[in-house]
Formats: sequence, C-alpha cells, structure tokens
Amino acid sequence: MKRILSLALLAPSGAFAAAFERPVPQPQTETAEFWFLAASIALIASLCLVQYLVSRR
Repeated sequence: MKRILSLALLAPSGAFAAAFERPVPQPQTETAEFWFLAASIALIASLCLVQYLVSRR
C-alpha cells in the first residue's frame, strides 16, 4: 500500500508544465523596414488604381 501511495504521489511530478517564459521581441532590421516600405507603397498604388478603375465605370 505504501508503494502504491508513493508511486501515485511521484508519478504526476513529471507532468507539470514548465514556467511560462515571455518571448523577447527581435529588433527590426533594415531589410525588414525596406520590404515594409515597398509593400506599403504597393498597397497605396493598388488602392489608387482600384479607385481610378471604379470611378471610370
């Protein structure tokens, strides 16, 4: 009976989750800033083109 009790108390100890560690944000690189700028310009250009095409109709 003591073995069963000690096994029941020790068995779930490995099932506990590890403490949550907050992720550290990475710094933004110049390459990422360039691609964000390029995507922003492309988005604005496409919105202007859609506005032009819709207003012609």
